[in-house]
Amino acid sequence: MFKYCCLIFSFFLSLSSFAEKPNIVLVMTDDQGWGQTGYMNHPLLKTPNLNAMAANGLRFNRFYAAAPVCSPTRASVFTGRANDRTGVYAHGYAIRLEEKTLPQALKKAGYATGHFGKWHLDGLRGPGIPVLADDPHSPGAIGFDEWLTVTNFFDLNPVMGRKGTFEEFKGDSSEIIVDEALKFIKTQKEANKPSFTVIWYGSPHNPFHALDKDIEPFKNLKDKNAQKHHAEIRAMDRSVGTLRKALRDMGIADNTIIWFNSDNGGLKSKEVELDSVGGLRGNKGTMYEGGLRVPGIIEWPAKIQARITDYPASTMDIMPTILDLLDLSSENMLSVVDGASIKPLLTKEVGPRQKPITFHYHKNQAAIIDNNYKILQLNTSKDKYELYDLAKDPNETKNLFNENSEISKKLKAQLKSFTVSVGKSIAGSDYPNGIEFKQATRKFWYESEHYKEYFEDFWKRPEYKNWKKKYENYLKNQKK
Repeated sequence: MFKYCCLIFSFFLSLSSFAEKPNIVLVMTDDQGWGQTGYMNHPLLKTPNLNAMAANGLRFNRFYAAAPVCSPTRASVFTGRANDRTGVYAHGYAIRLEEKTLPQALKKAGYATGHFGKWHLDGLRGPGIPVLADDPHSPGAIGFDEWLTVTNFFDLNPVMGRKGTFEEFKGDSSEIIVDEALKFIKTQKEANKPSFTVIWYGSPHNPFHALDKDIEPFKNLKDKNAQKHHAEIRAMDRSVGTLRKALRDMGIADNTIIWFNSDNGGLKSKEVELDSVGGLRGNKGTMYEGGLRVPGIIEWPAKIQARITDYPASTMDIMPTILDLLDLSSENMLSVVDGASIKPLLTKEVGPRQKPITFHYHKNQAAIIDNNYKILQLNTSKDKYELYDLAKDPNETKNLFNENSEISKKLKAQLKSFTVSVGKSIAGSDYPNGIEFKQATRKFWYESEHYKEYFEDFWKRPEYKNWKKKYENYLKNQKK
């Protein structure tokens, strides 16, 4: 009888914990390749904390960034849509304010929302500088209550913008933003409020800078930049350990979702000395697997039983999945959504993916992954296609387009239909009538009048000093 009562109590305790809104933490690295983890048997990287997270959660063999470069993938996370639909065609484009976003939806649902780290959705190019409070495309503009942010990549001892107020930090950038994010999470816990926290690292993007203690294990690499690149991943992994331990210490780890992935494929071997993409074809910037397939892990101890899945999923699935988990209305998204909820996958394998993964990048490159098959069109203005069976040929060595007429015909038709749809989205057709649509201009931050008063201080900092000459050349060209 006692045992029976304990089981009933345990069951209802479990139900009550599931009824609580989970805390949500989205973690994204910058240029980490599919092969750059210990669990993928990288020859030098150990990544013990990512390994532990993968061993305790749902680890994806096939997780895809929405695009082969950073800003577009970031736009897909917040919208569930192919990046070109959002106006973020390539790196440095601003997300359209007409989009419906994940932080907006979660804020309405009672979540405190915080962003920490790289932004790169405000139309500014060049090394990261603090995002200003009045930036029309700041994190606050799309739903974040709190933010400590820089426009683009950042490294050691960064200067960052806390809702526009400049703050200087000492130490490794990955550890800094995790520490700051944990302060936010703890504050919300003490206020009994669920939190949505985004941690976007600047690592291991170039230029490469790392602490001496992190470089030491990679001294056998010939190239010093390669040493520092891998050292950045080591420090990032350590910060993942800090994050996971702190959530346990706060007593909220069980009902916290951590969704980890990279923003695009890894760098070329000539840049970092070792293979970063686990033998896949292509690298960052390409539509082949090496440019799109990235590390992906979801950890949620209260719900997810640890396992590895071959189910293909994407950054476009993040928003639909979270809304589904929280039973939030689909009205929180625009009517055209490319991602799909993978909620059922969290607890069991579900068989083939029903909705293909679609990619549209730089307005002229497109692809579709339909489970094992992938079709590419590297220039949508040309009638030229590539088809690969990723189950048999994950390295995309044999183009089957002219050999498999049935699959080729089906996927070509889907790709054409998808491309037409994206074209309509680019023109603004997805937004409600009455909205005046304007595409923000992409530019370097030194072209912005809003930052002029900070330039003299910027030029003194090591991460910006080489940009003074570019600014002077820009001024000369303006006078012509």
